[in-house]
Amino acid sequence: MAIVIRFVDKQGYIRERFFDIVHVHETNSLTLKKEICDVLSRHNLSVQNIRGQGYDGASNMHEEWNGLQALFIQECLYAYYIHCFAHRLELTLVPTSQEVIPVEQLFTYLSLLINLISSSCKRVDQLRVARAARIAELIAIDELETGRGQNQIGTLKRPGTTRWGSHFSSICSLFTEYEDICSVLIDVINYGNTSTQRSEADRVYDFMTSFDFVLVMHMMRDILGFAQVLSQAL
Repeated sequence: MAIVIRFVDKQGYIRERFFDIVHVHETNSLTLKKEICDVLSRHNLSVQNIRGQGYDGASNMHEEWNGLQALFIQECLYAYYIHCFAHRLELTLVPTSQEVIPVEQLFTYLSLLINLISSSCKRVDQLRVARAARIAELIAIDELETGRGQNQIGTLKRPGTTRWGSHFSSICSLFTEYEDICSVLIDVINYGNTSTQRSEADRVYDFMTSFDFVLVMHMMRDILGFAQVLSQAL
């Protein structure tokens, strides 16, 4: 469990800081409250000084009578609960965008692609090798800047319904490794162990290389990029 605090400093400016991360064995509201109170107590911070609390919309957080927010309000009437706006944005944007058929197809095939590659250590290694070779090639022709922390070899990121911004990260990883992914799919099409693997790879490859897929991929990267900036600001 991550704890972030927002406070007003001596100059009257609102500050937000990552405060602590705590391992919890249970996620019920009583356990979470105890852990948060323990962290606050260690830093000589009083629950009575809380003037707001924000979580996602999970029942153990927002439930009116027994949720985490209700337990804190019992101790401090001014600890008003607000459903995290970043989470609201995610809950609105992702389901709404998936009502659009091309966008739904994009994420459906993205999940198929991730399953196809991540199910085999060999294919994961092939993707990493292909990515490393392409990075070296682009650096050699001065198409990529070099520096500490740049041009890291990552992996395909799976979008999740509860991980805020995961759809944007997933699209970005697909965008960055697009050519390398295509080369791995071609290898599976030609040398896959089973006809099912070869057929699935061929289906994913055909869709990935279509104009509609590439257009929607670019469009969603831009849209989710704007949403990511807004989400972080919230």
